[in-house]
Amino acid sequence: MPGIMLQNGLISYYGNPAGYTEKNQAVVDRIFQSEEMDQWLKGRGLTPRWTEGVMERILSGERQGGEEYATPLKNVRIWQLCPEVDVRMKFISYVDMVEQFGPPVQEDYCIAYDGQPGTNDLETIYERFSNGQPSGYCGNPLSMSDVIELYEQNGSEFYYIDRKTFKSIDFEKKEQQLNMNMGI
Repeated sequence: MPGIMLQNGLISYYGNPAGYTEKNQAVVDRIFQSEEMDQWLKGRGLTPRWTEGVMERILSGERQGGEEYATPLKNVRIWQLCPEVDVRMKFISYVDMVEQFGPPVQEDYCIAYDGQPGTNDLETIYERFSNGQPSGYCGNPLSMSDVIELYEQNGSEFYYIDRKTFKSIDFEKKEQQLNMNMGI
């Protein structure tokens, strides 16, 4: 059995699904990061992008084989209210936030995580960041009033963690909101 193989855009490492290719890049689960894998990828002209959760994603069937994938992975930022904000803003529903303090704005939040957790699924992100401390995460377990940002080169999507749902929100700086509403 060959050690590392590339078939239909999927990379396997001694029979384990390790990653996939995207153009000239190889998105490979961080657990397979080694000199052997690095040399193998570079020998095929692929630039490695070490990412957590890739193997789990492939095994769950979230990604199907092939050179191009239907849903590219986005980066994720976790925003949590800064320690100095009014404590009454924390752990409240979106409706209560808007009624009492206005819509959430970036100035009230700090970034607790910025990275690639290996999924675009909000429920999975919530579960991972509520039940543990993934690598690079410096915040509290996720809860109501936190914001999840999915982003890529083309822009960002922001989701307020509400009671039982994720509320899609505009999440801009106060000055950007003011400028958008000003007339000439």
